[in-house]
Amino acid sequence: MKNHNVIVYPFTAIVGQEKMKKALILNAINPKVGGVLIRGEKGTAKSTAVRALANLLPEIQVVEGCKYRCDPNDVNAMCEECLEKVKAGTLKSSSIKMKVVDLPVSATEDRVVGTLDIEHAIKKGEKRFEPGVLAYAHRGILYVDEINLLDDHLVDVLLDSAAMGVNTVEREGISFSHPANFVLVGTMNPEEGELRPQLLDRFGLCVDIKGIMDVARRVELIKYRLSYETDPKAFAAG
Repeated sequence: MKNHNVIVYPFTAIVGQEKMKKALILNAINPKVGGVLIRGEKGTAKSTAVRALANLLPEIQVVEGCKYRCDPNDVNAMCEECLEKVKAGTLKSSSIKMKVVDLPVSATEDRVVGTLDIEHAIKKGEKRFEPGVLAYAHRGILYVDEINLLDDHLVDVLLDSAAMGVNTVEREGISFSHPANFVLVGTMNPEEGELRPQLLDRFGLCVDIKGIMDVARRVELIKYRLSYETDPKAFAAG
């Protein structure tokens, strides 16, 4: 389980890598940019930058109590429960912060797409769905570190959801769908293998980065890192 009290390294304290930072900020401002693939060797702050971006993300309007964070102003992209609330005139809205959701390369298909309780559906005639990563990433950023190492089957799942804006789970003749619109952000080290062309085409932006070679900038980077590790809270506040 993640510790949500951990102080994330500040986005503004990342030394150099201006192209990477600009690409991430553009996607935060306008999700229609289409995501970004960041390629670079180990130690170039790829993962640090993506996780730091979470603190800069805006708030979004959501349907109150909706597990998929449906947009209260878009009936064409609502889940079944929210549509029922619209019909009944009971829909309420609230605001939450846009999220960065991790998709581990070791994740199973069920963890990504979610699971249907088949036994409950057969006995009760009701669909009971346990949301997966794609549900949590709806209207947020889906982050895949080492995306080039992602299982081919999961790549297909991502491509389908990204193309349709919907995640559909089918088991034993029973199906369930929910909205799954997300900004896809991937990071990878090209030395560890290439990315499938179909997935590469899915990204609106692609940024290649290298380690900082300038001595003065490297000294600055090390000082920042040591200050952060000594007192993360004070460093982030400064």
